[in-house]
Amino acid sequence: MPAVNLKNMDVEALLVLRSQIDGQLATRRHDLQKQLARLQKVSSEARVGPANGRVSAMKGVKVKPKYRDAKTGDTWAGRGVQPRWLTAALKSGRKLEEFLIDKSASRPARKTRRKRK
Repeated sequence: MPAVNLKNMDVEALLVLRSQIDGQLATRRHDLQKQLARLQKVSSEARVGPANGRVSAMKGVKVKPKYRDAKTGDTWAGRGVQPRWLTAALKSGRKLEEFLIDKSASRPARKTRRKRK
C-alpha cells in the first residue's frame, strides 16, 4: 500500500479515511471476540475436575506438617504421595510413628456417642 500524505488531504478525504479505518477496526474486533469466545469454550470443556462440578473445600489450604525427618528436617503433612525420604525409611524397617512431630497425634481421639434422652 503506498504511503498516504495526510497533510495534503482535504477534510472530506480525511473523514472518509477515518470511516474506513473505523470499519476495519470493528471487523477485526469482532473476529478477535469470536476467537476469544471459542478459546473460552474449549478451555472450559478441558478443565479437569470432579464430574459434579464441586471443588474440595480443602483445596489450596495449607496443613501443618505431621511428620519430620530428624536428620534433614524435611517435613510431610500426611497428604498426597509419601516423600522419598519417608518411603526409604519405611522400607528400611522404621515405623511411621517414629517420624511424628506431635506424638499425641499417633492415636486419634475416640468419638463418644451421646446418650439418647
